[in-house]
Amino acid sequence: MSRADLLRSLMEFDSALLANTLLYIDPTPAEQLYMGGSIQCQTPAIGPMVGVAVTCEVDSSSPGQAGRMEPFYEHLAEMSRQPGPLVWVVKAVGSRPDHECVFGDGMAKLLHSVGCVGIVTDGGLRDVAGYATVPFHAFAKGRVIHHTPYRFRSFNQPVEVGGLTIRPGDVIHGSSEGVIRVPPGALAQLPERAAKMRAFEHEAHFVFRDPLLAPQAKAAKVRELLQQYGFVKAGP
Repeated sequence: MSRADLLRSLMEFDSALLANTLLYIDPTPAEQLYMGGSIQCQTPAIGPMVGVAVTCEVDSSSPGQAGRMEPFYEHLAEMSRQPGPLVWVVKAVGSRPDHECVFGDGMAKLLHSVGCVGIVTDGGLRDVAGYATVPFHAFAKGRVIHHTPYRFRSFNQPVEVGGLTIRPGDVIHGSSEGVIRVPPGALAQLPERAAKMRAFEHEAHFVFRDPLLAPQAKAAKVRELLQQYGFVKAGP
């Protein structure tokens, strides 16, 4: 399966299911897999998002300086030469964090035209209703009505967003409940194993719900299911 096909197949799963799967198939500690709750999905109706990270730092809140959009258009040109789908991961670095508004529907259309499918930022957004017309995914701290002139600080460097360090080229997955990073070593097997995790969880929830099974019996049955679906080895 090509990398593009792998990424496309991950759109069939929500991020929580993928995170659960990664805990069983990859050694990356859980705290290095997911962003904190401050990064909220602003476009839940569009469905899951998956793409390769392209990073940026921008100041959209500090007063008293002239802005320059030329670096952004150069960044777009670079993105157009990269294989998609891409996700724009933006660190807000202005002096008034509550006033950061890094994105609107015009930028959504510009980014979509060069193969970008969504944004993840610890700043704010506006014009969110317009994203559905593209469509374009958005994950952010919230919505902010306006911004000062944009000052772009850096491109394609590691950034920390939502307590998670994102590097250019990282695979990013987001759904209605948040955003995760997919470790590169897990990508090839993740779609197949996630399908098994979904089947396991479906059966396990029947066990959880059963009022006639004692807690210890439920734990034993769930372990049997984990063995059946290949997530743990058989044994005591």
